Amino acid sequence: MKKKILIAAVVVILMSFAAYAALLIAPTESKMGPIQRIFYLHAPAGMVSLLCFFVCFVGNFAYTLKRESKWDCLGVSAAEVGVAFCTVNIITGPIWAHPVWGIWWTWDWRLTLTFVLWLLYISYLLLRTLVEDPDRRALVSAIYGIFAFLDVPLVYGSIRWWRTQHPQPVIMGGSGSGLEPTMAKVFWFWFFNLVILMVFLVRERYRLEAMRGEVQLIEREAEAA
Repeated sequence: MKKKILIAAVVVILMSFAAYAALLIAPTESKMGPIQRIFYLHAPAGMVSLLCFFVCFVGNFAYTLKRESKWDCLGVSAAEVGVAFCTVNIITGPIWAHPVWGIWWTWDWRLTLTFVLWLLYISYLLLRTLVEDPDRRALVSAIYGIFAFLDVPLVYGSIRWWRTQHPQPVIMGGSGSGLEPTMAKVFWFWFFNLVILMVFLVRERYRLEAMRGEVQLIEREAEAA
């Protein structure tokens, strides 16, 4: 318990400094002005959501091969955390877009595919509530989760493969892309902090799911007796 509180305190301190860096250390972008500072939350949250969905895919794929409950626990844990980060990405996007584009939303490739991705994993979580048998629920959701992951590379590549309203990549983009050095440091600091937060949340959610599985197993054994 003390270790968990300590880790949570470290995460809060790091996130507080990250917010300070985004607001006061990073230079103001010359064209967009202060609204651009939301980028330091928006972009890393999107990247971490894709990372979560990759972890979910690993869990789903491993479960279809090994049929071990730990992989099902990993899959649902990563999916829930991924949905949370994806929701942050979708909410902060229009807040940034409206002052810059003059519109809250446009159905371009990146935005549409990200919205579809969010819907796919919301459906993944809803699907798990519709199947009562634990083994069948794990297998059905794992197969669906593998299918849902197909949208992840499409989201990642959309601004590289097609012309979109969304800006071309400034992180790991082509020639001429990149960030001003201080901006880059703040960005990667944000990404690092959100990855730590992701690991913490997935780990805690995994423990809860494993505990729930143990309780369900005890209940089934009691009913059989």
